[in-house]
Order: sequence, then structure tokens, then C-alpha cells
Amino acid sequence: MSWASKLAKPYRVDDGKGFRLKDFDPADTGKLRSKENAEELLEKGVAALSELQEKLYATNQWGLLLIFQAMDAAGKDGAVSHVMSGVNPAGCQVYSFKAPSGEELNHDFLWRTSQRVPERGRIGIFNRSYYEETLIVRVHPEILHNEKIPPALITADIWKNRFEDINGLERYLSRNGILVRKFFLNLSKGEQKKRFLARLEHPEKSWKFSTADIRERDCWDDYMKAYEDMICHTSSKQAPWYVVPADNKWFSRVVVAAAIVETLEDLKLTYPQVDPAKRKDLQAVRAQLESGKSKHRGKK
Repeated sequence: MSWASKLAKPYRVDDGKGFRLKDFDPADTGKLRSKENAEELLEKGVAALSELQEKLYATNQWGLLLIFQAMDAAGKDGAVSHVMSGVNPAGCQVYSFKAPSGEELNHDFLWRTSQRVPERGRIGIFNRSYYEETLIVRVHPEILHNEKIPPALITADIWKNRFEDINGLERYLSRNGILVRKFFLNLSKGEQKKRFLARLEHPEKSWKFSTADIRERDCWDDYMKAYEDMICHTSSKQAPWYVVPADNKWFSRVVVAAAIVETLEDLKLTYPQVDPAKRKDLQAVRAQLESGKSKHRGKK
């Protein structure tokens, strides 16, 4: 088992049956006992990811969708920026999904994110996603009633139905070569309080704070129940959740890196082979360059 597999496996949920969020400690740091050790592994992961992403891009067959969900101040932006720091921007696309626009509300709840699914050869990152439709919409039912859904379809089974729709989408993507990996950054309520206070105390962080964050914090227990139910019903082998301890950012980042590296390593990616005809052409070009002559040199 690789270092990446050993680090990521304890937090991976392939089957949500019996899942309980209380079984996952937000302050867990696994077998790592120092920030320095984690930073060394993160550097290793960033380097590995850089090479793997190049191969992913070169083969142009597989795609990878990474989904990040969390409570406010859990460190989604930081995890993305640190883990993906070595990736070629041409092969990576990041999208943040805020409150839906009027146009988006005129479509089904999966429409807007479906437009941003990564193409083959690329890594797509969703900072929040269609899972918001089973989280904030569930915690705040008034949002659901503003989504223009026919009232007859808003029944007691609506969350079950949405889970089924999401599972169907992720199964479809996987069957078409777009892998899906999902990360719930598991932040404790106490650590969120510390981070909120830090934002208020430091001018360079104050811009991140919103009074809406406090209103959502008041709904903490409802959100935890929604997250637990979401993970319970949408975890699968083809699209697993990683419940990442997020009280220590240095640890959450290395776990995310390890999970992505493990996923790409499992594909056994290699650079495309050059066929004999093209190899012959390349050899001819090399000979021309080395001789200083060119068939395309302009006339004097």
C-alpha cells in the first residue's frame, strides 16, 4: 500500500450504511504528530500530483471531478490552493457555486453544475456543488419553495429522490471515464468559533466574514444531521466521500492530496506511445535541427 493510500484510506467512505459522523474526530491527525512531517508529505503529494496530472492531460481519456463541501471557515479554499499548487492551470478548472441565478432556477437542480463537469484530460474542482441542494436547501425549506418546483413534487420523499438523482449522475459520469471524489472537511464547532474570531481580529481576514455565517452557525446541529444523511446515502465505490479532519489545516491538506494522488495512481497512467510513422517523422525533424538545415527555410 502506497503512502497516499495509507493516509487517505481511514477517511474514505465507500458504503454509507451505518455511517455516523460522530465516529470521525475533526481533530484527528492520524499517525502524524507534527506539522513539519505533514508539510513534507504535502510537498511529496504536490510533486506526485503534478506528474500525474500531466499524464492525465496527455492521455486525454479520463477526467477527475473533485467536490468540496464544508461548513464556513473549514478551509476549502486553502486546501484547493495548497494541494493544487503544482498543477498546470491549463489542466485544472475551479468553480464556486453560490446562490442560483434566475436562469439556473429555471432549470433542474443538476443543470448548472452539469455545465462545468471537467472534460477528458482535466481535473475539475467544485467549491460547493449540487450537494447544496441536500444541505442548505434542506436546512432552510423556504429555499426549496422558491425553486419553482411543482408543489405536487415536493413530498416527504424529495431528499431520497435527490440522493437517487445524484447517485445516478455520479454513476453515469464514472461509467463515462469521469471519476468523482468528494471531500467533506469535518470542522468542529469550537474550531469554527476560533476561526471566526480570528477573522474579526485581523483586518486582512475580516473581508471573509459575513453576518450570514453566524446565522448558519445557529443551525449547526441541523447541518450536521443533513451532512450525515447526505454521506450515508451518496457514498459509493465509484464516488466515495472522504470525511477529512479539518481542525488542523496542515493535516486536512495532506489527506486531500493523498486521496487525489491515490485516485490517479490507480489509473496506471502512462504517456501515449508514439507510433512508428510519427517516430520516423520526429527523427527526420531531429536530423534537420542538428544539421542546421530546414525544408521550410525561406528563399533568399
